[in-house]
Amino acid sequence: MAAARTLRGGGCCRHCRLLFSSSFSSAGGGPTAQRGERQESAGLGFSPPAHSRNDWIGPPDKHSNLRPVIFYVPPEESPLERRLREARQEAQASDQHFWAQHNRTFRQEKEEFIYSRLKAKGLEMRDETGQKATLNAEEMADFYKDFLSKNFRKHMQYNRDWYKRNFTITFLMGQVALARALRRLRWKKKNVGNQ
Repeated sequence: MAAARTLRGGGCCRHCRLLFSSSFSSAGGGPTAQRGERQESAGLGFSPPAHSRNDWIGPPDKHSNLRPVIFYVPPEESPLERRLREARQEAQASDQHFWAQHNRTFRQEKEEFIYSRLKAKGLEMRDETGQKATLNAEEMADFYKDFLSKNFRKHMQYNRDWYKRNFTITFLMGQVALARALRRLRWKKKNVGNQ
């Protein structure tokens, strides 16, 4: 989807609303957004309207294939909500970095593999019609198997780090949800007592 879309109401279901209810700024590496503002979305290829109070998901990044998120920072963000926002921001930046680097390596090694196999067959990278020459599925399966074997430890480390980050985020989300529920209960008690 070329255009960015908003998560109206915080998400499509209760789980998504909890997931996206604590807004945080983009992981673009720039300065942190002030409360009630958005971080600058320069370089992302999209920018949500200034009046939006929702998180926005943009088109896939051309290097990592991940969709960047620009997070709304509410004016009344608590310190706990800020910790959650920053943890999610760091997770997004880490994922972006890993997959951009991984995909770049994959494409480069794939091109080198195809070139070496074509050269061994005495073929050029382009055929007589100008089309890019390709290998059959069985030959490419050799490349995929070798690439995955070579990067096994990298993938395992990424998976470990991913689980650590997401367990931390889930724990913080639980704390934020509990704090919000307690805040609402106190507000209701206060309003009932004033009547």
